[in-house]
Amino acid sequence: MNVVQQAAGLRIHRYPLEHRGAFVNAYLVETSDSVVAVDSLLTVSESRALRRGVERLGKPLRAVLLTQSHPDHYGGLTELVAGDGVPIIAPQGVIDTIRRDDATKEQILRPMFGDEWAAHRTFPDTPIRDGESFIVDDATFTVIDLGPSESPHDSPWVLGDDERIVFLGDQIYNRKHCYLADGFHEQWLANIETLRHRFPPDAVLYVGHGDPVGAADWDWQRDYIETFVSAVEDADWSSPREAHAAVVAAMKAFLPTDELQFLMELSIEPVAAQLGLVPDPERSSP
Repeated sequence: MNVVQQAAGLRIHRYPLEHRGAFVNAYLVETSDSVVAVDSLLTVSESRALRRGVERLGKPLRAVLLTQSHPDHYGGLTELVAGDGVPIIAPQGVIDTIRRDDATKEQILRPMFGDEWAAHRTFPDTPIRDGESFIVDDATFTVIDLGPSESPHDSPWVLGDDERIVFLGDQIYNRKHCYLADGFHEQWLANIETLRHRFPPDAVLYVGHGDPVGAADWDWQRDYIETFVSAVEDADWSSPREAHAAVVAAMKAFLPTDELQFLMELSIEPVAAQLGLVPDPERSSP
C-alpha cells in the first residue's frame, strides 16, 4: 500500500503504485469503516489495480469524488466502482462537461491507448453545489466549484474543517509540464490567487500529477503558465514548425524535464489560436 498520510484516524493512499506515462494520481481515503476515492485513473489496467486496492482495505467504497473534467480523472470509473452503485459526486458543471466532451475524447484516446481506454465509461451521477459537503464516518469532504481552470471545469475537494488537506486536482503540477490546451489560462491564474489565500500555509495539497505540494508551489505554477503564454506570444508564427520548437525550447529551459512534455506540446497551437496568432482550426473549418 502507498500510504501517503495518516491524520486524525484517516489514511490516504495514492495510486498507481508505480507511475508511468501520464503520471496521473488517484487517492483512496480510508476512514474508520469506509473508503472514499478521489478521482479514478486513465487506463483500464491501472483502474483495476485501484479497485483491488479498495478490496484489500476490506471496507466498502462509499463514494467517488471528482476533481475535474479531464479523462485521466474519470476514464477508469467503470473499473473503480465495479457495479457497486456508489455515488460519483461532482458539481453539475463537471458532469455536463464530461458528458459533452466524452465523444471527442474517445476519438483522441482510442488510437493512443487502444483497449486500455475503457470501451464503456461511467460518468458522475450525483451533483453537488459549491461549498457543500459529503460526510462519511469521521470524514467531511467539501467541494470547491472553480468552473473553468486547468480543465473546462474543475472542483477541488477539502478534507476536514481546518482545510489542511486538499485534493487539488490539476491546479498545481508538481514540477512537471502542464496542459493548457483548453484555453482557460486566465481563469487558472485567477483561481491560483483565490486558492492561495484560502488555505493555511501548512496545508498539504494532493495533486493530480506528482507528489503532494505546499503553499510555495502556487508561485511556481503561476510562473509556468505565464512563461508558457509569453513563449507562445514571442514565437515567430510565420513558420509554425519553428514557432513550436521555440516554445518547447523556452519551456525546457524553464523546466528541464521530459515529464509530461507531451501535454505541454499539445497545448502550443491551441493557445496560439486562442491568442489570435494562428487561425483557429475550429472556426476556419467549413
